Amino acid sequence: MALTTGLTAGLTPTALLAETKLTALEQLGKALFFDTQLSQPPGQACASCHSPISGWTSPQSGSDPASAVVEGAVRGRFGNRRPPMAAYASFSPPLHLDPEEDHFVGGNFWDGRASGWLLGHATADQAQGPFLNPVEQNLSDGADVVHRVCHGDNSEAFLAYFGTQACDNPVAGFNAIARAIAAFESSAEMNAFSSKYDYYLKDPERYPLTEQEALGLELFVRDDKGMCAACHPHEPGPNGEPPLFTDFTYDNLGVGRNLDNPWYGMKDFNPEGADWVDPGLGGFLKTVPRFADRVEENIGKYKVPSLRNADQRPAPGFVKRFMHNGAQASLEEVTHFYNTRDIKPVCEEIDDPKPAENCWPAPEISANLNTEELGDLGLTAEEEAAIVAFMRTLNDGWTPPKGAER
Repeated sequence: MALTTGLTAGLTPTALLAETKLTALEQLGKALFFDTQLSQPPGQACASCHSPISGWTSPQSGSDPASAVVEGAVRGRFGNRRPPMAAYASFSPPLHLDPEEDHFVGGNFWDGRASGWLLGHATADQAQGPFLNPVEQNLSDGADVVHRVCHGDNSEAFLAYFGTQACDNPVAGFNAIARAIAAFESSAEMNAFSSKYDYYLKDPERYPLTEQEALGLELFVRDDKGMCAACHPHEPGPNGEPPLFTDFTYDNLGVGRNLDNPWYGMKDFNPEGADWVDPGLGGFLKTVPRFADRVEENIGKYKVPSLRNADQRPAPGFVKRFMHNGAQASLEEVTHFYNTRDIKPVCEEIDDPKPAENCWPAPEISANLNTEELGDLGLTAEEEAAIVAFMRTLNDGWTPPKGAER
């Protein structure tokens, strides 16, 4: 089969929802996604940072802010950001400048550097990145990845699908590996659309929201209260496509730094040490000459994540971290931050600071701050709790009560 075919790019959420079994390419991609031999030293797979038990993001509990990031294949090496959710990311288009809204849309990774410009699909571009990142899977080059696949447990399936040319040509082989992984990440297994909210959209009377969840939905969409839907669209598409709860844009929310991240002490990879500041999308655009005039207005902006699976956890005591750097540790904290960011004083400027209680840390980058859709929303504690309750209806794997099955 040609190396350029088989990827599910262009499929709508409705099309993926109809899938019931993995195709041969998706099955191959799944095997590669969980293959722990594709790192140096062996032991780390894509799933090490994007596990189904936590909604396809980090499987380690984040009770300690330092654990917001995941250790790489080499002990003592850590990334500079929290692993984003792999589920639903496959619907992100290639990074582009929206001509009507005049802002960037699409791409993958928190900074959009998996642009989709190489392979025509942002998720395929993203799949290649961790293999070659020295603080992640730490392989030397694409040829190393291809060699391990072509001589590993998945070689037979890889050769059966792509042919011997994929092993003879390292560039073609590396691209084929990325396309296979992207196919799995585009599959119905990773994008299940099986939350309580999905059931509710199909039949509100049979699968109603609770009173608190319904209030949360009302606040979520109001443009004078939660304003969440401005960046996290909640309505089905024109052909009934399930909502993705992200518009794939970029924003600077004013989140403070997570100085507990071991990255700040990794002098070999971060010579700036504690002075390092994450430039976000602007940092990537700085490497793209045609967007040189767009760098400054995008410094400090990060990808708007999907809210699907936001509270998906393997156990009630499991702590999920949020924001690009894992600075916040619960949906309650995130919602309270959105509500009160501009009301509470800056922690660095007061005595006895208690983040989230009597202050918020200063923004990591104060330029390009979103001041229109968060900061002083006027939500009561009850209203904050209702929004959190609604967001919890977005976790996949919801089981209808007996007597209300589809």
